[in-house]
This record gives sequence, C-alpha cells and structure tokens, in this order.
Amino acid sequence: MTHRSVSTLLGDPKKAIRKLSGPMMLAMLVQTLYNLVDAIWVAGLGPGALAAVGGFFPIFMIILSLATGLGIGTNAVVSQRIGARDKNGAENAAKVALLLVTIMAIAITIVSLVLIKPALVLMGQSGEALELCLQYSYIVLPFTIVFMLTNVANAIFRAEGDARRAMIVITTGSVLNIALDPIFIYWFRLNVAGAAYATVISATVGLLLSVYWFFIRKVSYLDLSFRKNRLDFSHLWRILSIGIPASLAQLSMSVAIFILNRFASIAAGANGIAVFTSAWRIINFGTIPMLGIAAAVTTVVGATYGAKDIEKLKKAYLYAIRLGLLIGIAVMLFVQILSKQIAFLFSYSEQGSVIFDDIVNALRVLSLFLPGTPFGMFTSAMFQGIGHGMKSLIVTIFRTLLLQVFFCWLLVSVARIGLQGVWLGIVIGNLTNAVVVFSWGKSVIRKLKQIPAI
Repeated sequence: MTHRSVSTLLGDPKKAIRKLSGPMMLAMLVQTLYNLVDAIWVAGLGPGALAAVGGFFPIFMIILSLATGLGIGTNAVVSQRIGARDKNGAENAAKVALLLVTIMAIAITIVSLVLIKPALVLMGQSGEALELCLQYSYIVLPFTIVFMLTNVANAIFRAEGDARRAMIVITTGSVLNIALDPIFIYWFRLNVAGAAYATVISATVGLLLSVYWFFIRKVSYLDLSFRKNRLDFSHLWRILSIGIPASLAQLSMSVAIFILNRFASIAAGANGIAVFTSAWRIINFGTIPMLGIAAAVTTVVGATYGAKDIEKLKKAYLYAIRLGLLIGIAVMLFVQILSKQIAFLFSYSEQGSVIFDDIVNALRVLSLFLPGTPFGMFTSAMFQGIGHGMKSLIVTIFRTLLLQVFFCWLLVSVARIGLQGVWLGIVIGNLTNAVVVFSWGKSVIRKLKQIPAI
C-alpha cells in the first residue's frame, strides 16, 4: 500500500508543490522569528553577551551550512529512489545519510572543541567577550550531532512528501527555545549559558520527536531500521555530490553578505552598514515563502526525475517559478507601499532618525530584488533535485559572488554613486542572474528528455 504522502508526491506536480511548500513556509517563518526573539533576550544581558553569541554565530553557520547541504543531498537522492518506485533503495540512501552525518558530526565536534578558542581569538574576540563566547560554545558544540541529524531527519520526511512532520519538528524546537530563553537566562540566572542550554534542549526535543516517529510509532513510509537489509553505500557519493556543493552555496551567500556590507561601509561608513543590515533583514523575510517552495521543488523534481517523467518535472519547475513570481511581486508591492512605516521600526530613536530616509530608499530599491529571486533559487533547487550539485553551486556563486559583487563594485567604486550603487548593484546582479539561469534551467530540462534519468 502506498503511503498517503508518497501518493501526493507522485501525483499532480502542482498539487505536490503546494502541499509541500505550505508547511515549510510556516516552519521557516517560525524559525526566523525565533532567531529574532533569541537575539532580543540575549541583548537584555548587555553588549558583551550579544557580542559573545554573535562571535560564535559564524562558526555555527559553517556547521549548519554543512548540515543543510547534506540534508539537501539526502532529500534529492531519497526522493529520486521513491520516484523510481525503489523503496529499498530509498531506505538504504536514508540510512547511509544518517550514518554519514553521525560520523561527520562526531569528527566536527572533536575538531571544533579543540580549535574553538584559537579560532575565536583569530576572529578578534578577547577579554570578557571571549570568555562568554567560550562558555556558550562549550555547551552548544557537543550537540553538533543533534543539529546535523535533525536536518537530515527533516530531509527524509520531506523526501517522502511528509513536509508536515518536518514543519512540526522545526516549529516545536523554535517555539520551545523562545519559551526556554527567559527561563534559563533570567529566572535561573544562567545568562549566556542559559541561552546555550535553551538552544540545545529545544534542538534535542525536536530530534527526539523525529526518532519517535521513525523508530517507535513507525509512521513514515520508509523503514529506517538498521537491522533490515545490508547497507548499500553506492548512494554515498550521490548524496555528497549534491550535499557538498549545496553546503558551499550556503557559505558563499554568507561571504557575499560580508562583501556587500563592506561596499555599504565604503559608500556611507557605519550608517551604510546600519541601513543595509536593516533593509536586508526585511528583504530576507520576504524570501521566506520562496525558500519553502524551493524545498518543495527539490523534492518533487527529485521524485519526477527518479520516475523518468521529464514532462512532469518541467511542469513542477515552471509552476513553482510562476507561484514564486506572484509572491515576489506581492511582497515587493507591500514593501513599496509601507516602506516608511517599516523604516521607522529601525530608526525610531533620535540617533536612528538620521538614517530614516536612507532605509526608505533602500527598501524601495531592494524590494525590486524579490520578483527575480524565484528564477535563480528554483533553478538551483531543480538542479539539486536531478542530482546536478555543481550546477546548483554555480548558479549561487554566479549570482552572489560574481554578478552582485561586480555590479556593486562598478556602481560604488567606479561610478561612485554611493549607497544607491549598492542597492542597484544587488538588484541588477539578481535580475541578470534570473535571465541567464532560467534559460540554462530550461535548456537542461530539454536535454533530460534525451538522456536517461538514472
């Protein structure tokens, strides 16, 4: 008997995109709100505590980027096997992914615990901020295995079309973290350590929920018992060939933001950075629905590719882009209309009022970024779904580290038009990427009709 979530996945691709997108949009929205609220609670301890948690963030992002990338690789390979009606292959791929992530997490934990102090010193941490950062790090790092396994477990749920359970895991962890933060930080008076304990406890609860569903209630389509069948490691390279480029793509986006921050600083000093980070936070918020759709694209495309149904694959890809375009236009119009009200949230103080007009202008220009985003983002997700990990990485690097950076450099350092050059550089780079990458995506799909899927 076919599992209900698998029936949805292998049915109408438009319905599958909608069904998988909704829960992931909600999960990512809650996770974003958690990140914001977590920073607010820590900020109550003073600048030193905020700097301590912020100092650990780049290191944690590297770990999460690797976990997210491997999750994408797992999602693609497992969904391909499900699409090919190869249940044993899908189970083997999922179990290999869990074993791979466990081994990698243990290795990363050992290395990071040894190198964390010199790494923080190299990043400029010192004095009280260094001590607080180490205190936070020594609590969070031993739970690396929890964060990485949770990512892969959620990827397996999505791969079999069960985005609802992946959503529940993410939202449970995020909401619990929001609730535990004030208790551990202020009630138990654990300060920065309290924030760390809240993070690892909530993450562990989320993982235990996945373990319960997979191994105790056994409600999933796939049987992940390691006692069933011998492990087939032929899936290992396919997972890595998609997962490692996806991890590098995540990291490239962080590097690009660092460079764009630098251009904003060149154009207008500290005020430029304040304007950029404030406006970009809103633009990122506007991309949350598209991130949910992108996760669905990888899964649905993977399943249709495994089933060797390229027409259905094309239908899913183009439908997702149309849906993302409509959302991008709607959010863009929302930001355009309410730009002054949004800017006020970041400039209501007397000192902040000097950047009000700049934030309004940044929001109005940067919101033009949103309609072009689905073309690159979903093409990258489509490439991941068909197992072309390097193509997906090239799409991301082409947009972030080449086009956006190039146009910002051209307009800020050569044309010297100030902050406006940063905003226009980002938008022009993204729109150029949209045209080129969308054409590439359609070309690859045309070629798939003549090439065996697997």
